[in-house]
Amino acid sequence: MTDHREVAVVRWPGQTPPVEGGLAALLAAYHLRTEAEKGVPVADVAELPHRYRAEITDPRTAFADDVVLVALLGDTSVGCLVVASPTNGRSEIKRLWTDPEARGRGVASALLGAALTHAAEHGVHTVRLSVWEWRTGAIALYERLGFTVTRSWDERKQLVCMERTL
Repeated sequence: MTDHREVAVVRWPGQTPPVEGGLAALLAAYHLRTEAEKGVPVADVAELPHRYRAEITDPRTAFADDVVLVALLGDTSVGCLVVASPTNGRSEIKRLWTDPEARGRGVASALLGAALTHAAEHGVHTVRLSVWEWRTGAIALYERLGFTVTRSWDERKQLVCMERTL
């Protein structure tokens, strides 16, 4: 099992050290990699769909109603995750990303643990997420943390929808 003690998870915005630049870089890497995996590679952020560019260029507005968690190794932002605002006791986890160079160090597990704790503390009874079927490592992690595959709420092909009761 990975030792998570070296990973610090902070809530953004408002935490020290400032992580906004690191968050933007993580979101850019997430979206660029996802588009490439979907078979629609783009050269840079300017070519991403508008809604994804908006998350990168103005995360404060894009995630104004959500909670953004950033994982740090030292002062370096190495992972991110968004917890959508709860609706009727349900919340969604989005944009989980770990810098490839930091993988295997418990970053994703630390982010997910913090997200589940945050959700439980705010009255959420069910957390859901969606993941592309080719991200088998992520699916295995979610299953280890108690998520199960559920009926899709998003009709995009190759998308696996999962949820966990808290």
